[in-house]
Amino acid sequence: MGTLKDDQARYIEATVLADRPVRVAGIYVPNGNPAPGEKYDYKLEWMDALERHAAAMLRDEQPFVICGDYNAIPAAEDCWDDTVWNTDALGLPDTRAAWRRLKHLGLTDAFAACDGRAHQYTFWDYQAGAFQKDHGIRIDHLLTCPRMTDRLQACEIFRKARAMEKPSDHVPVVAVFAD
Repeated sequence: MGTLKDDQARYIEATVLADRPVRVAGIYVPNGNPAPGEKYDYKLEWMDALERHAAAMLRDEQPFVICGDYNAIPAAEDCWDDTVWNTDALGLPDTRAAWRRLKHLGLTDAFAACDGRAHQYTFWDYQAGAFQKDHGIRIDHLLTCPRMTDRLQACEIFRKARAMEKPSDHVPVVAVFAD
């Protein structure tokens, strides 16, 4: 992806061949903790490379969706208590600024566009009963280019997955697009 020299497997992309093909990217943005430091610098470099890559895909005018763990809490209403998270790499001002730069390219946060309610989460820590207390954060996102936003019909956070046997600490964000 882009010009970032990276040995870690954090980006995968495939084109779904259909009557109207779409490029789908799955990402895992670095966590960045502890911040400040080398790991946080790497996170911001990675997000910059993702921004450059998304800009290039927009210039190519190919329909695309970028989904996955962005390890970014976009705003205070995307976590149960911003005072707990605003000093963590996921909620720092530079992380939120990198998220906004991605969106300002012309991308749409599918969940925010379809639902947009505050305090809807995609991640709950395994410790201290975080899920039972609803002490979560929204860090898993689905960003769509304008052509896919036009086809977006629905998007939801599949919260039920967290209550299943042996769940992940993340839950899927599921979107439906018109053919």
